[in-house]
Amino acid sequence: MLSRRHLRVKVLQALYSFFISGNDRLDLAEKELLRSLTKLHELFFYQLSLIPEIVDFAKRRIEEGKKKFIPSEEDLHPNTKFINNRFIAQLACNRDYIHGLGKFNVSWTGEMTLIGKLYQQIRESSDYKAYVNSPEGSYQEDKEFINLLVRKHLMKSEALHSFYEERHIYWSDDFFTANLLLIKLFKEFSEDWDEDHHLPPLLKDNVENGKGEDHRFFVNLFLKSIIHSHEYEELIRVKLEHWELERVAAMDMIILKMALAEFLEFQSIPIKVSLNEYIEISKIYSTPKSKVFVNGILDKLIADLKAVGQIKKSGRGLIDS
Repeated sequence: MLSRRHLRVKVLQALYSFFISGNDRLDLAEKELLRSLTKLHELFFYQLSLIPEIVDFAKRRIEEGKKKFIPSEEDLHPNTKFINNRFIAQLACNRDYIHGLGKFNVSWTGEMTLIGKLYQQIRESSDYKAYVNSPEGSYQEDKEFINLLVRKHLMKSEALHSFYEERHIYWSDDFFTANLLLIKLFKEFSEDWDEDHHLPPLLKDNVENGKGEDHRFFVNLFLKSIIHSHEYEELIRVKLEHWELERVAAMDMIILKMALAEFLEFQSIPIKVSLNEYIEISKIYSTPKSKVFVNGILDKLIADLKAVGQIKKSGRGLIDS
C-alpha cells in the first residue's frame, strides 16, 4: 500500500533523527528504521479498527436506550442504518483484519471516553444525518460513507491525533499517512470479497516478512545515504558557490544526499523520477525556499555527474532519463 514517496519520506525522517542524534551505529539505525515501518503498520490497524469500534459503541447506546425507564419513541424505534453498515460488517469478518488486530494487540479498552466523543461528533454531523436518512441502502453507499467519515472527521480530529501522539513518538508524523492508507484500502474493497480475501500488504511486494524490491529500496536508500554521506557533502559543497555548507538547512542537506544516492546507486530509477520526487518532498518537509534551492543544486549535480559518466542507468528508456 505504501508508495515509493511514502518510503522516501520515512527514510527522510529516519535520516534526520540519525544525523541529529550523532549516532554512528548503522545496525541500530537500520533496526530503528524498520521499527518505524512496523509502528506505521500498527497505527494503520488501530485506525482501521476505530470505526468498527465506534459502530459497536453505537450498538450499545441503542440497547441502553431501549432499557430506559421511560424510553422515547426514538429509543424504541432507533435508526439502525449506521450499526448495520455492510462494509463495516464485511471488514470485521476479514481474517487478515482479525489477524492484524491480534498481531499488534490492538485494543480500545479504557478509551470509551474518546470513542464516545468521536461518535457524538459523527452523529451530530450533517454527513451522518444525510446518510442514515437516505433511502438508498446499498453496499456502495455504506462504503462511501465510511470513506467520508475518515476524510472529513477522523483525519481532522485533534483529540484522536493527540491520543496517538501520546501513545508513541512515531505516530504524530504517521497519522496522516495511516489515514491515506485507509482511504486507499477502502477504494480496493469489493462487495464480493469474502472473509478469506487478503488485505494488501504494507509493501506491495511484501507478503509477511518482506524482502522484496520495495523493502530493499527502503533499506538501501537509508544505508547508502549514510555510508556515502561525506562523499555527497563534498559534491554538494562544490555547487554551493557563495554559501557555506553549514548554512544549508539540515533537511535540505538530507534531501540532497538522498537524491544523490538514487542518482548514483539505484540504476533502475530514472533521473527525472528521483529529481521530481525530491523537489516535491522539499516543498512539504523543508523551508519555503527549499524547492528552488534543491532544484538548482540537483540540476548542477546531474549535469556534472553525467559528464563524467558517474550516473549509470540501466533498463529500457533509462539511459538518458
